[in-house]
Amino acid sequence: MNRCSLIPAAWFLDQLSGDPEWLPHPVRLIGFAAARGEAALRRPDQSELSEFVSGAALSLAVVASTYYATRQFIRLANRLSPAVGNTVEVLLAWNCLAARNLEQEATSVVDAIDSGDIPLARHRLARIVGRDTQHLDTQEICRALIETLAESASDGILAPLFYMALGGVPLAMAYKAVNTLDSMIGHADERYFYFGKAAARLDDAANYLPARLTAAAIVAVSNVHEHCDPVAAWQTWRRDGDKHKSPNAGQPESAVAGALHVRLGGDNTYGGELVRAAHIGREFSPPSLPKVKSALRLVSVVTLLGVACGVLLSACAQPREAPGASR
Repeated sequence: MNRCSLIPAAWFLDQLSGDPEWLPHPVRLIGFAAARGEAALRRPDQSELSEFVSGAALSLAVVASTYYATRQFIRLANRLSPAVGNTVEVLLAWNCLAARNLEQEATSVVDAIDSGDIPLARHRLARIVGRDTQHLDTQEICRALIETLAESASDGILAPLFYMALGGVPLAMAYKAVNTLDSMIGHADERYFYFGKAAARLDDAANYLPARLTAAAIVAVSNVHEHCDPVAAWQTWRRDGDKHKSPNAGQPESAVAGALHVRLGGDNTYGGELVRAAHIGREFSPPSLPKVKSALRLVSVVTLLGVACGVLLSACAQPREAPGASR
């Protein structure tokens, strides 16, 4: 299927249906393969080097097999008929995007705060963030929401669109495999420090350019979006983008902080362990519910810009048929 048509079709389907929990998702299969691979490759009393090599082998195998299996599945579907092939490709492309699901999950937290049910807001927030949420107050819930909206605008929306435009659904699905591996084993804790190091570095590399494109998109959208400051978005991004412990997450977060004049960053707790971090946009006001609602609208427009740019990029990247090739 032509990628110029594939990208808007996948976005439309995502907006229409989101990510139904009852529907089998390829990411679950990727996660299953990663878990089985870890069980097979890890051994008691492995050396640090052995752990690293085993984790790197698992990461490369899962990503490469995801790309190959997706490509072959689409080819098989196209052999049945072009209609079946196009349908399969659009469905897989839809599964690579998380725009509607992100909006729904964030809105459910906002609704809980609006109704005054903070325990429910904490419970719903835990579905989309990795930090501990059980003791967060309203301000910290709002901070977590804005930060995950900014970060997910990159790795859940624009990055899959970017890779889909460059290499079609197989490359976008390979990117999802990289993301899944990072979330499963790419942790800097005692268990995964060496085994998951390759997965973490691969995720950093895969998100390097999309994160910065997302920050640039946020700055661009701030020029036309109400209640946004494009100058502050640019300045805060350039000043604070590298303050985050992640080389990529701080890029869109700092742009959003400047655009909305909101202070992000600071300490978080993961599994009961305090993790200290620098503030982003320190001079701005603390997070609040109106800022969250503005961030939701901002990310929605950034998504539309990403879809439009994805179509343009795919038009440039997709190989053109040689003259007379179809004769």
